[in-house]
Amino acid sequence: MTTDITGYRAKVGVIVPSTNTVVEHDTALLAPHGVTFHTGRMYIDDPAMDDDTTFVNLIEQIRASMKVALRDVMTCKPDLMMMGMSAETFWGGVEGNASFIRRVEEMVGGLQVTTGASSCRAALEAFDVRRIAVFSPYQPVADVNVNRYFTEAGFDVLNVTGLRVPSATAIAEVSEETVIRTLKEIDSPDVEAIVQVGTNLSMVRLADQAEHWLGKPVIAINAATIWHTLRSAGFTDTWGAAGSLLRNF
Repeated sequence: MTTDITGYRAKVGVIVPSTNTVVEHDTALLAPHGVTFHTGRMYIDDPAMDDDTTFVNLIEQIRASMKVALRDVMTCKPDLMMMGMSAETFWGGVEGNASFIRRVEEMVGGLQVTTGASSCRAALEAFDVRRIAVFSPYQPVADVNVNRYFTEAGFDVLNVTGLRVPSATAIAEVSEETVIRTLKEIDSPDVEAIVQVGTNLSMVRLADQAEHWLGKPVIAINAATIWHTLRSAGFTDTWGAAGSLLRNF
């Protein structure tokens, strides 16, 4: 069988909002030799997310443009499909995520589909932890769904903190100082692991560093989703400086 010269092990389709500038960076950072990531972008006309109403409008824009983005990326004939957007995958809790996966699978002809919600759950199960704290760039309407998902998945959510970022593009502008302060604020002796959601928030390297001074797993959603995508397809590559999840599991 003829294989792709660069993606000779696998080609991964990745769907991101058009406002997202971090996912492509993170997939390029973590792509193993012979695995390539190819992006379809969901058009976002209005990136505002400064309250619950505008956040829901952002979700509706993602839903409206997903089919075209999937259509476009499927033309490169990917072997796997990774969702590089997270809020929608938490919407409606565990069943909402499962329903989302089924809908996407139908659109991509049955390819393996990995979501941020499923990936974070798998990561927490790999660490065998139950008491968690979560932070996001979101508004309350989205954090309610994040809390619901993890709770329904069997975790004890001790804290969910949203940074209330005003727009989808501004997520990528959140400073490391803000992230470090947030990690320290939501940590406590009862917290066994910290999860970061929101794929346009750059966290892969910082999460790895934070594990050293917090002394517990810090799961960055992009790292977890890349890990889960590749592990589910049977790839056993490991990475350094990207968190203990990618190094040890």
